[in-house]
Amino acid sequence: MSDTHQATPTIADEPAISLESVTKRYVGAETVTALADVDLSVYGGEFLAIVGPSGSGKSTMLNLLGLLDAPTEGVVRLDGQDVTDLSEAELTDARREYIGFVFQDFHLLPTLTAVENVTLPTAFTGGRYADRAVDLLGRVGLGDRLDHTPDELSGGQKQRVAIARALINQPDVLLADEPTGNLDRDTGIKILEEVKRICDRGVAVVAVTHDELVTEYADRTVRLVDGRLGEGDDGFAT
Repeated sequence: MSDTHQATPTIADEPAISLESVTKRYVGAETVTALADVDLSVYGGEFLAIVGPSGSGKSTMLNLLGLLDAPTEGVVRLDGQDVTDLSEAELTDARREYIGFVFQDFHLLPTLTAVENVTLPTAFTGGRYADRAVDLLGRVGLGDRLDHTPDELSGGQKQRVAIARALINQPDVLLADEPTGNLDRDTGIKILEEVKRICDRGVAVVAVTHDELVTEYADRTVRLVDGRLGEGDDGFAT
């Protein structure tokens, strides 16, 4: 295995994104508390792994960090600014400007090439991003796959296209849902080494995972159990 993940990261002094005393409840036939009084800060240049059993609140936390959902109580801060009560239009702008998403199932459009998939988030911004897409695909080792559609790519190549797409708008925060979940170990290592290189450029990376390999590369691991947060080196301890 490469020793890339053992390098000492340069981590910013101020959080790129944070949750302050955040509680999230879902009200239905009965009320479910998905997160309970959570405090969490993630810094530029840091790779944070979130682990925990199914139903522990990991996806809820990722949705809150990604401004896809709002807390029932508490504050979400992005680059130091309270974004908890922004309008939907303002939240859309904040997500586009500051946050990139990498989904477990890639979410690539099957009829588009790798370059076209990477530029998709810029479709309504009016800019020209093809050159940047080509550069990003080259960085993740897909310079020779620019015109390939998803069905012409392996699982690891699809994941790298998804990472390039998440970086097209130069986000401050990258959120990844099970970034190695569909990959064999060797391909997972390549993806995680690329994630570390992204952190080296000052991006804050948060990965929700069941894969212990991810925690080997992460700078910090936190564990969620029943919506409550713990922290430690052994994120998979029971």
